[in-house]
Amino acid sequence: MNRILRAPASPEQIEETLQPLLAHIKPAVAVEGGVLAGGGVMHADCESALLEDGSAQDDIWGADWAPPAGR
Repeated sequence: MNRILRAPASPEQIEETLQPLLAHIKPAVAVEGGVLAGGGVMHADCESALLEDGSAQDDIWGADWAPPAGR
């Protein structure tokens, strides 16, 4: 499930976006808009969600994030 975030994620939202990969998140970020999409198996899943939400292709960057152990 891709989730679009426009504010810092709550602990519950982080747990939900971790579900597909269990240990890390492959988010995509629309830098200019300050919008993050997470929860997909691939960066492209999140990129698609951002494009559907109105972000510009040239503004989207992928990342990898693993929360600290014992979250």
